[in-house]
Parts: sequence; C-alpha cells; structure tokens
Amino acid sequence: MTSTDQELTYQEVKPAGQSPLPAAAVGADWGNSAPLALAAFAVTTFMLSMINSGLMNAGITPVVFGVALMFGGLTQLIAGVLQFRTGNTFGGVLFSTFGAFWLSLFAIAEFFLKDVPAAQTGHALGLFLYAFGIFTVWIFAASFRTNVVVVAALAGLAATFFVLGAGNYGGSTGLVHAGGYLGLVVAALAAYLSCAELCEAAYKRAVLPVWPLVKH
Repeated sequence: MTSTDQELTYQEVKPAGQSPLPAAAVGADWGNSAPLALAAFAVTTFMLSMINSGLMNAGITPVVFGVALMFGGLTQLIAGVLQFRTGNTFGGVLFSTFGAFWLSLFAIAEFFLKDVPAAQTGHALGLFLYAFGIFTVWIFAASFRTNVVVVAALAGLAATFFVLGAGNYGGSTGLVHAGGYLGLVVAALAAYLSCAELCEAAYKRAVLPVWPLVKH
C-alpha cells in the first residue's frame, strides 16, 4: 500500500468518538483547529448578542467590531483553512464562511454602511443577515452526519439570522431583541462544542457528550 493509500484509508476509518465535527485526518504536526474556531465564533456572537438583546447598551458596539475583525473574523478564517488542510471539508466550509461573515460585518459597519441612505440602512442589514441565514440552512442540511449539538447550533443560528434580518429590515426592536436572545443560545452551544473538542484533545478521550449521529 502506498503512503497515499494509507492516508486515504486513515481518513475513512479514523473514529470520531465524541468529536463535535466530522472526523479529520490530522497530520503529524497539525492539531485540531475546531476548538479555536468555535471559541472565536462563540465569543464574538456572545458579545454582539448581548447588545442585540438589549442587555447591554448599543453605545459599546464598536468594541464588538474589533473582536469581529481579529477573533471572530481572522482567527476563525485561519482555523477554517486549517480544517481543509486536515481533510475536514465540513469544518473548513463552516468556519471559513463564518470567519468571512464577521470580517464582512466589520467592513460593512466601518466602511460601507455610511454610503447607504439612512432610510435603507435596515434593509441593507436585513439583506446581509438573510443571505447568511440562507447559507446556514444549506450547511444545516449537511450537518446530520455530525452530532446533535452541531445540528441544534446550526438550527438556532439559522433562526437567529432570519429573526435579526426581519427585525432590521422591518425596524422592529422586539425582533432584534428576540434575535439577540437566540444568538446567546447559539453562542452557548458553540462554547460547549469548543470545550468538548478541547477536553477531548487534552484528555485523549470524550469528556463532554455531544451525541454523535453516525456510529463508527
């Protein structure tokens, strides 16, 4: 068997255990970047959702954009690219896309939103959120070979995008607050997944259950 054949076989049969994301063949010098990506998403989502929910004053929003640029955006994008390197297409698409989402949100808020007529600002943000909500629906459709927590997180994220999109598009503060509370739930699920993967890597066994949907 050639080294290439051995690598392909390893990718196909390596058990995922309790891993929150599909199994990935990790090279000798490469760790699992998923806990980092999930942490980046969880922290940034938590911060913005605290404001969207009305639990914190909207005046502090600029600090979220700094985190969106460096942690939710760049860090998550890099972690997503590393997932492709280790053979995990699902994780690569998921994390790279949402890294790009946070980078896009930063760019829109800092550079482009000022060029949108004031009366259309809500419509512009609604379109942005609807677009990523639609993406979340199709990656949700691909998530049923992962585990229950991933599926629940993506379902909650899709709902968050659509509720926030409707709130911004229609100028409804109530819907924006509802979307903020949904976002807090999604942030908690992402944090749980990050902790589950990190503990599994540290202790070399499953510590936190995530209920895999595929038996290996």
